[in-house]
Amino acid sequence: MHRLFVAIRPPRPVREQLLALMGGVAGVRWQTEDQLHITLRFIGEVDRHIGSDIAAALGSIRHPPFEVSLSGIGTFGRRGQPGTLWAGLVPHEPLKALHKKVDQACVRAGVPPEGRAYHAHITLARLKRGSGSVQGMAETHAGLTSPPFLIDSIALFESTLAPEGAVYSLIERYPLR
Repeated sequence: MHRLFVAIRPPRPVREQLLALMGGVAGVRWQTEDQLHITLRFIGEVDRHIGSDIAAALGSIRHPPFEVSLSGIGTFGRRGQPGTLWAGLVPHEPLKALHKKVDQACVRAGVPPEGRAYHAHITLARLKRGSGSVQGMAETHAGLTSPPFLIDSIALFESTLAPEGAVYSLIERYPLR
């Protein structure tokens, strides 16, 4: 079984900008440079055959390259408790359109459709219960921006869970055209 997801790796200057923000909050598991990505579709556990079908279906996606920029910091959570600290992206529309095409390709390969609303972001940290407050950090960096950067490919990754966090391995990259 393979644990798969489809994502975009931001360019090195953007990753370095995000890494420079990290720190200063107790009990937070910060993402490493290798973990910084824009998820387009989490697929989950699939067998080798479905994985091959997904890889082939992703190769059929047609979408023009486009630019996005970082835009603010926020949190996701459950029951009023933040669980994820993230950096936002604008504009949303091209990322949502690309997400929809990736989801459709996954469905053609036999994966159930995505059930959650899509919110484009880059995860910065996972927050453990009882960890320090990220509210101050979110407020300090609410105006986070970056120069526009080009999105010209997507990639299929495998995620292997480890005690120190997930390890991501690139399976295949697909140019946007």
